[in-house]
Amino acid sequence: MADYDLIIIGSGPAGMTAAIYGARANLSVLMLDRLAPGGKVINTSEIQNYTGVGTVEGADLAIRMFQHTQELNVEFDYRTVLKVRDEGAQKTVVCQEEDRTYTARTVILCTGTTPRLLGAAQEDRFTGNGISWCAVCDGAGCRDKDVVVIGGGNSAVEEAIYLAGFAKSVTVVVRSKLSADPIACDKLLARENVKLYAGHDVLAFCGEKKLEGVLLRSKETGEEFQVDCAQAFEYIGQIPATESFSELDVLDERGYVKVNDRMETTVPGVFGAGDCITKNLRQVITACADGAIAAQSAARYAQNLK
Repeated sequence: MADYDLIIIGSGPAGMTAAIYGARANLSVLMLDRLAPGGKVINTSEIQNYTGVGTVEGADLAIRMFQHTQELNVEFDYRTVLKVRDEGAQKTVVCQEEDRTYTARTVILCTGTTPRLLGAAQEDRFTGNGISWCAVCDGAGCRDKDVVVIGGGNSAVEEAIYLAGFAKSVTVVVRSKLSADPIACDKLLARENVKLYAGHDVLAFCGEKKLEGVLLRSKETGEEFQVDCAQAFEYIGQIPATESFSELDVLDERGYVKVNDRMETTVPGVFGAGDCITKNLRQVITACADGAIAAQSAARYAQNLK
């Protein structure tokens, strides 16, 4: 007999929405996370594109989401998940703390991603408060301000084009050269308020109480100089936080959880949702949608087992 109908690993927007929908489907639900509920939302100063809410601080939105889960009596525990074992009609979740294990009929994987970091000086200090990884989320506060975009792939170029529509200036910094689609690169460089520093390394983020600039060094000449900015956006890649699921054989070559439109993986009873799955747009609102779909699919699966 399984301990729960549904265990949700991860408590970001996808996980908390899955918990809400699971509880409303009369499932016994346990949500596990090694950190405080909210995921990356906690570290986002403002969210301005969550439908019907308007401008809200990320931490406030996370608290409201978690309170919603508690109104429905969803269990939550601080646990570091080491692995998930598929045992047919039952799944076992193994945790690091006290070697604790839980069993469930269904599991939803919602562990999100972590941004690939530069390792530059003062990067930690300005994370979420001057350094962002989402122009759609945080760009609105940069109207008529100077911003820096770090990276040369499609994500970096597309977000730089977006920012150039309302920022005072956009400085794009890339270690070698732009690698995005040529058409997108041409569109970016055609903007009068865009400047490109190709072949430059980011040495440090500058400022005291707030971000004031980015210190660069030319790979060709060794010259070091500061580019002033109010916000910096890093696009040097994301790392899916899915190491614990390697034994399930549900990951693609990049480590993302492979799902279909019902959020089902290839393992019956195991589902995925949020930023850790294979998809194109990673936003709070799309994570919530994933979580709702995954929970509905999990409910159907659990009810069929019963």
